[in-house]
Amino acid sequence: MTDDPLLRVDGLATGYGDIRAVWDVSLRVHAGEVTVLLGRNGAGKTTTLRAVAGLNKAEAGCITFDGEDITGVRAHRRVGAGIAFVQEGKRVFRRRTVEENLLLGGYSTGKGKHKLRAELGPVYDMFPVLADRRRTVSGQLSGGQQQMLAIGQALMAKPALLMLDEPSGGLAPSVVAEVMATVSTLKASGMGVLLVEQAAAAALEVADQVTVLDVGKVVLDRPRAEVADTNALLDVYFGRAG
Repeated sequence: MTDDPLLRVDGLATGYGDIRAVWDVSLRVHAGEVTVLLGRNGAGKTTTLRAVAGLNKAEAGCITFDGEDITGVRAHRRVGAGIAFVQEGKRVFRRRTVEENLLLGGYSTGKGKHKLRAELGPVYDMFPVLADRRRTVSGQLSGGQQQMLAIGQALMAKPALLMLDEPSGGLAPSVVAEVMATVSTLKASGMGVLLVEQAAAAALEVADQVTVLDVGKVVLDRPRAEVADTNALLDVYFGRAG
């Protein structure tokens, strides 16, 4: 890890119209590491990711990516700069095939279809089930397979930073384990990952940095190694353990 983070958010305030959901959020994501963003429902986790992606306007604060201030940069330019955002809910084009979905994910790079087809290999290597079902309409995939496809779409844009919003939502525990194994593989490749996850215990297993939000503000921000008692953390911020 270098001293300079890949993503740096300082004093972020944002929301929806007149409703402010995030008041003062600062966090860091380094290349080759996972920052897990935890908090109760409504704490501002998704809103923070949307602001980093450029989908919500930053009303205050600064967002720096790869050394550049991107606070006022439009969303599509952030994708081109190397930020990919997999939103909650397995958002795929259900009437298109697996391969068509993956190719659509790569169009932001400006490459043509033939060149993008040549770049499908790494995604299929990571998700062999998608290779097996490349001609299947994505609406016929299981929930877990659709989540893999959503991540695969994002990876086709060759991001340096991958943001995942609740990737395990509604999935069986065995599939959650597969998703977290994928996150581990991506960070080992040098990618930075900003992960919002309700399956907190599973997310903490892959975390390098833990940031906890409450009512739009950071209440804890520590290296994972300093969060010794996972159950105590979950008890305090989620009212449960495990």
